[in-house]
Amino acid sequence: MKADSDQASQVWTIVRLLAWTSDYFSTHGIDSPRLTAELLLSHSLSMKRLDLYLQHDKPLGPDELARFKTLIKRRKDREPVAYITGSKGFWTLDLGVTSDVLIPRPDTECLVEAALRIMPETNPDGPLRVVDLGTGSGAIVLSLASERPDNLYYTVDISEKALVVAKKNKAANGIDASVSFIRGSWFGPFVDQPVFDLVVSNPPYIPSGDIQGLEPEITRYEPMLALDGERDGLACIRRILSEAPVCLKDGGWLMMETGYDQKQAVISLAEQAGCYGDIDYIRDAAGHDRVVIMRKMTPPGRT
Repeated sequence: MKADSDQASQVWTIVRLLAWTSDYFSTHGIDSPRLTAELLLSHSLSMKRLDLYLQHDKPLGPDELARFKTLIKRRKDREPVAYITGSKGFWTLDLGVTSDVLIPRPDTECLVEAALRIMPETNPDGPLRVVDLGTGSGAIVLSLASERPDNLYYTVDISEKALVVAKKNKAANGIDASVSFIRGSWFGPFVDQPVFDLVVSNPPYIPSGDIQGLEPEITRYEPMLALDGERDGLACIRRILSEAPVCLKDGGWLMMETGYDQKQAVISLAEQAGCYGDIDYIRDAAGHDRVVIMRKMTPPGRT
């Protein structure tokens, strides 16, 4: 699109508009310009991406062009595509996202994979109790619940607005499993209740001093509450490690996503706690150490 005054004299078909928008995003340093153009145009026209090509010669009317132009401007201003469209694919789910929650990342799927490996498809001893700390959009817990619906799931988040998003995602994805949504800080709602077989979390782990050096899509739009791990990035991880033993069953699992360069520090913290065993790390698709897993050891003399 050139200036608005030129638009009336031109026929803007889908294919032409995609080409122009891709070039425009490229000149403004937007990642994946063609894909971004497709996602935004299909969203604007309420079409599937495939339909953009099946109807490539379809001309757009003035209202459609104006609506799409608004989305182009938002992306040029570095607003993430997920916030513009209001959705993000994760695992097998289509999750609604708002600026009240962190946008789910593919890296976090390796946490889901790790949890599913230790969760039996059927459990003769009854349902497992699983808690997701700092649930945000519900990406982790709802992915687990979609695969292992016979367990009991609990989500905790300090943000009531985040819990609203997670509840909507449960309903929108037709998840029938039992999921409780609880407002609170980490294990605060469960003090002195050793009830969980599995604890999962993607806590804030970015050092405060590193945040302003991140992409503007993150610093301008994503909730700092879900990102800021304080001075060394480990504040929330320390708290989870210290509180988990009270709420984990003996032999229960704790799994957390961490920063790619935090492996040794997190392992050291876990070992210092003196109550965890089978400590290990899982790498993400890029080969980075991403997910730490460990078990609560049974105290000596107890079987």
